[in-house]
Parts: sequence; structure tokens; C-alpha cells
Amino acid sequence: MSIESQRREVERLALSWAGVEVVGVYEEAQSARTPGRPVFNEMLVRIQRGDAEGIIAWHPDRLARNSIDGGLIIYLLDTKQIKDLRFATFSFENNSQGKFMLQIALGYSKYYVDALSENVRRGNRTKVENGWRPGTAPLGYLNDRATKTIVPDPDRFELVRKMWALAMTGAWSPRRIWEVAVREWGFRTVRQKRRGGRPISLSMIYRIFANPFYAGVIPWEGRLHPGKHTPLISLQDFDRVQQLLSRRDSARPSKKRFAFTGLIRCGECGCSITAQETTNRHGTTYIYYRCTKKRLTPHCGQRYVPVVELERQILSFLQSIQLPARTTGWILTRLERSDLDNKSSFQQQLGSLEASLQSHERELSNLTMMRLRDMISDEEFRSQRQNLDKGRLGLIQQREQLANRLDWLEPCRAFLSFSQLAVSCFRDGDLSLKRLIVKTVGSNLTLKDGILSVQANNPFRVWPKPLIVPSLLALIQDVTTLSRSANNTDFRQMITNVKRILAYDNGSKEKVA
Repeated sequence: MSIESQRREVERLALSWAGVEVVGVYEEAQSARTPGRPVFNEMLVRIQRGDAEGIIAWHPDRLARNSIDGGLIIYLLDTKQIKDLRFATFSFENNSQGKFMLQIALGYSKYYVDALSENVRRGNRTKVENGWRPGTAPLGYLNDRATKTIVPDPDRFELVRKMWALAMTGAWSPRRIWEVAVREWGFRTVRQKRRGGRPISLSMIYRIFANPFYAGVIPWEGRLHPGKHTPLISLQDFDRVQQLLSRRDSARPSKKRFAFTGLIRCGECGCSITAQETTNRHGTTYIYYRCTKKRLTPHCGQRYVPVVELERQILSFLQSIQLPARTTGWILTRLERSDLDNKSSFQQQLGSLEASLQSHERELSNLTMMRLRDMISDEEFRSQRQNLDKGRLGLIQQREQLANRLDWLEPCRAFLSFSQLAVSCFRDGDLSLKRLIVKTVGSNLTLKDGILSVQANNPFRVWPKPLIVPSLLALIQDVTTLSRSANNTDFRQMITNVKRILAYDNGSKEKVA
């Protein structure tokens, strides 16, 4: 029964008892399983002070479900500070037999909560071992009461997937993702009886990106268990987001948005390159990029570089990695021919993954035997077991990706199409798109004496003029090697970014990073 219904019933019984004066009513929702309830302690202080001589409660288990509070009640009865106890569902007489029965009732209450807790933990362990997470489903999923499982939320699953996609680009901060989700997507939490249906909070964004449940695993009691729910991302993508969120050199969010802050370093002192917006007396706005000059020694003498000049050099770099249409067609023909010659390589990879999984199983078994023989401590056992569990789950996901692999030529085609369209996408794109293009094609950007140096990310490369066949053959080898690698997270993320850029170029309304 609810606390309110218990209170009404006890008040009705108190009116029927002659010679009873109620001097205070105390309601507390905190569980009596552990000591330290503030309202209960306040009531006992008043009794010890002499303000009251007895207690009326619904049942003895309302007073105590732990040995400390139960023993204190018996002690106050022995010292006559409590002269009487009355209950709506239990009879008590203040004598030796009555106190004995009260102790039995209080002891049974403690046994009940202890047994209930153990049963709940056992049920939760069984549910986790069967591949299902106990409790309320995280945002993006729903609890199916009919099957006692967790299913994707049809209204929020794809929106949460978009959040992860934005986070994996590295160009969007959690705060920026939160702003887009709330203001542009109208994201709301699940409406329940008395809560939910409100805009998602920023702290919820951080909890989403820290929860491995979205990668298809269930963290429980220090271990990672494979889940049967539909995963949003892979474990490799989850680890990538953790690395991006923990970077110390990532640009902090500011009121002004600039395309290349946090991507470029000074070629003289190594500090970050920041942006600055100024307005002259005629109202014309200019944007410059400059060194932050945070190091006092040695003094950095680098000057400001206008954003127009910086973008001109980026466009020149994009033109240097651009492939002509005829060359692209020749490469695609060679890739298709290579695909026909190397079908068996995927079977070899599957066999290698199976062997690695068996090796992990043996290591887990050996680790358990070492713990049973007290050869390692509990802390070492938990740490090593968690690492082995994570590695095993990663191999399982890789095996599933290989078994259900799509045509590897499709990402190669996207890569080759992007190499032709990168210049136009950069020239016509907004700040976020320009930033994503630079992050996709280049790394180790340095600015010195007004000259931007960019290292092309693999498999992009700066082409000689004119093009020579050995360079093209090397490109084909790199593309095929990267695209066939099931655990190459960087290449898969690069292709994801490329597809978003191409979708933007084709007129898609989808926001890109």
C-alpha cells in the first residue's frame, strides 16, 4: 500500500483507541533496509526527549529492516523510554513475550529484504547472461513488456544513431550535438506516467556517448556481456568516440564558430592556431587565423593569415589530390578485376578470427584456473578478464561484419567520387562542411610564414603532374587493402564522412559535420 493510504488507515485506528494522543506524524519514503533515515532518527530523538511515549505504525517492518534500528527499538522498550507500540497489522504487548515476538517480526523483515535482494540479483545475472539488460532501457530503446526484452524506439533510434555519427566525425562537440538535437530535431525523452517528454539534457548526451550498451554489449558487475539487442554502433566506433571526447587538444566551444580552429598548429612554436574576427570602421568584417602564442619562450614571430588566403591554399591542396574522370574509370576497372581475383581472402580472415576467438576462450579458462589456485589477486583477475571480454566481443563483432559484409567496391566508388568533387564541395560548403572535408583528407596541418602544410591521409595522396601508372597502382593497392580490412576503423569512418559530404553536394537537407 502507498504511504498515504497507510497514514489514513493508521489515523483512523488511532481515533478508535482510547487514551491515545498523537503529537506528531512522520512520513518517510527512504527504505528501512539500511540505518541512517533522517525522519526516523528525528522521531526517536523526540521520544528520548520525552515528547512521546509510544509509536503507531502500519507494521513492524515500517520501523526497521536492519539490525541497528531494530535493536534500538528493543533497547528503548527495555529502558521504558518507549512504553507501547501499536500496529495496524500486528499485535504487540509490552512484556517479555511481546518483545520476543517483536524481535522475530523485525528479524523476519530483515530476512525478507535480504532474500529479496539476493533473488533480484540472481534474476538480473540470469537476464544478463541471456543477453538482455535489466532495468529501464537507455534512450533510443524501449522495454517490451510482452517479451521482457529491449527493442529499438521507432521515434528515437535513428536520431540517436545520428548523434553517434556526428560524434564520430570529431568535428562536433557534445554541446553542439545537443543544440542540434533539441533545436533542430525536436528531440524529447520518452513520456512516462509522471516524467519524460522533455527536451534532452546536455548531461544525457555525455551519458549516451559513455554507454557501451549502444555498441551491443552490456556492462554488468565489472564485465562486458554480449547483448541480443540491436546495436547502434560497433565497439571500434565506440572506442573512437571515447578517444575523441578525451582529447586534450580539441577546440573548446565558443560563441563564434570558425571552420579550422583546433585543426592547425603553428609551424614555429607548436601552439594551436586560433581564429579572430575583426570589424573595421566601415563595418566590414575580416577573419584572420593566428598562433595563440601561449609559450613565452621562444618568442613566436608568426603573423596573421587571412581566412581567404588559408582557404585558397586548402583548395590548392584539394586540387593536388584530385583525380581526372578518365583515371577514375581506369581505377574502377582494375578494382573490379581485383575483386574477382581475391574472393578467398575473406574466408581466410574468417578463419583467422575463429582461431583468435578460440585463443581468447583458452586465455579466459586459464585465467579462471589461475584465480582458483590463488595465483593472482581478485583485482588482477577482474582487470584481465575485462580486457579479455572486450577483446572477445570485438572479435565477435568483426566476424559478424565479415559474414554479413556488403560489396567492398561501394566505399571505393564513394572514395573515387569524392576525389573528383572535393574541390566543389569545399568551395560551396558551409563552415561545418569545410571542416569535415579538411579532417577527412588531411592531418598534421601546420602554418608557418603564411604557408599551410598538409599531410594527406591514407589513401589520399598528392599526384605528380603528369600522372604515372606506378602511382595509380599503389593507390589501387592501398584502397583494396583498407576497404577489405574489417577492423580498419579509420577507413570506415573516412568513407562515412565522404558519404555525408557527397550527400550534401547532391542537395540533401541532412546536416553534416
